[in-house]
Amino acid sequence: MDTRAKGRLIRLAEQEIPIHKYFGLKVEVIEKEFIKVRVPFRKDLVGDIRANHWHGGIIATILDSVGGAIGIANFNTPKDKLSTIDLRVDYLRFADGKDLIFEGRLVRMGNRIMVTKMKAFQEDVLVAEGKGVYNFIRV
Repeated sequence: MDTRAKGRLIRLAEQEIPIHKYFGLKVEVIEKEFIKVRVPFRKDLVGDIRANHWHGGIIATILDSVGGAIGIANFNTPKDKLSTIDLRVDYLRFADGKDLIFEGRLVRMGNRIMVTKMKAFQEDVLVAEGKGVYNFIRV
C-alpha cells in the first residue's frame, strides 16, 4: 500500500468516521492485512464506575471497527461495500482506566466473505479477543 493510500485510510479512520473520532482512535499501523490502533481511556467510556473499568460494549465496538478497517484497506474502489455478518468477542480480563491497543489481522478474503481476528491489549496484557465475519461486496 502506498503512502498516499495509507494517509487517506488514516484520515478516514481517525477523522471521518464519527464514532472513531468520538473515541479518539489513533492509527499506529495500517496495512492490507494488519491494523493497530490506540484508543485513549476516558471516564465517559467506563462501564463499571466502582472500579473504573472500560465498558465491554465499547471494546466490542472498537474490535468490530478494527476488523472492518481491514476490509476498507482492501477496497478496490470507494464504491465497494462492507457490513458485519457476525462478531464474536471473548473478554479475558477487565480493562482498567488506561489506554487500549487494538490489533486486527486478515484471516481470509473470499469472493464475498472476509474473516478477521482482533485483539485488545492493555500494557501488553490481552484483555479481549474477537473474530469478525464481514460481507464484502466489490462494485
